[in-house]
Amino acid sequence: MARFQVRILDADMALSQIVLESASEADVHQQMLARGVSVLSVTQSSILTSMTLSRASQKFPLQLFSQEMLALLQSGLPLVESIETLAERETRPAVRNTMDALLAGLRNGLTFSGVLQAQGGVFPELFVAMVRAAEKTSDLDQALARYIAYRQQTDALRNKIVSAAIYPVMLLAVGGLVVLFLLGYVVPRFSGVFEEAGGDLPFASRMLIDWGKLMSEHAVGMLGAVVVSVVALIALLRLPATRSTLARAAWQLPGVGENLRVFQLARFYRTLSMLLRGGIPAIQAMQMSRDLLATALRDKLDAAIVQVREGRSLTDTLTTHGLTTSVAQRLLRVGEKSGSLGDMAERVAAFHEEEISRWVDLLTRLIGPALMLVIGVVIGLIVVLMYLPIFQLAETIQ
Repeated sequence: MARFQVRILDADMALSQIVLESASEADVHQQMLARGVSVLSVTQSSILTSMTLSRASQKFPLQLFSQEMLALLQSGLPLVESIETLAERETRPAVRNTMDALLAGLRNGLTFSGVLQAQGGVFPELFVAMVRAAEKTSDLDQALARYIAYRQQTDALRNKIVSAAIYPVMLLAVGGLVVLFLLGYVVPRFSGVFEEAGGDLPFASRMLIDWGKLMSEHAVGMLGAVVVSVVALIALLRLPATRSTLARAAWQLPGVGENLRVFQLARFYRTLSMLLRGGIPAIQAMQMSRDLLATALRDKLDAAIVQVREGRSLTDTLTTHGLTTSVAQRLLRVGEKSGSLGDMAERVAAFHEEEISRWVDLLTRLIGPALMLVIGVVIGLIVVLMYLPIFQLAETIQ
């Protein structure tokens, strides 16, 4: 996957620049064609540019900016004065520069969505689209409120998953350090004692003692090998190809793959709901939600978008391509008939997020004790193998 900078002309004849990750320039053109916008130019970003854009988007506190903007707008301040107020009290240079750029664009007569889009990836496409739709209906404060609620809800589920992963990771880290301490420090010292004592030892104990001798004689080399192995493993895990392979393997696991699919669909419906309630057409909302899905689901969504554009029912099309669950199918069909598709999509997202939350809780309760059991067995086995020769020597003395 490569990163491309794309200059486009949208349906409102607004010139903007976006950053996309895609396999090739031809694929970028296909994506833009599916979104119904005109491509003016496509240039592949350098690694340095991509890193700069990524850091810029991470540095700008969009959630806090949205909350403060909403409070000021609801207090009656105009848009420009609200941003001026936030810029005056901002002490971080990077954030202050972004706000100054927003003010300069607004004073030059550009739309708020236009100046947001011109910041080169600092503001997500979803946020810009929400603002652009709000400009047509003059309800920017409501759009900000919807975006804040969307971020809070999606971040809550993500934070729950991250929190659930912390305990198993800590168990693995502590258990791994204890095992390394035993194998790298304690076992080598035991091996010297047993070698001097002599005698026949059990095969497993002999192997452990031989390991201790190897560590004693080549301590620096073994330590270097461990460090190199850890660094290589981290570098390997950072590769997109490795992540894709691990993701595909996880999707094939019984029970895990289906829950990962439901988690992806919950994010998709949550985003779709926000965009639809913000006044964005269904097809455009689906296109903008595309990047939240895994690669396999993206291809299905692309096919669904084509069929919806041809006039087919949205619910039936998503169901045909495996992008619904039984609950989602029923609720979306009701929403499509009653004209409340955005509200129904939010209910679907909330239902499945609660389902994923219960699954994460259950998984946490199972994984923690299982890891403790495995680590305890490994450490206990090492200790037993170290003490077997002692018991054998004691029997010999008696």
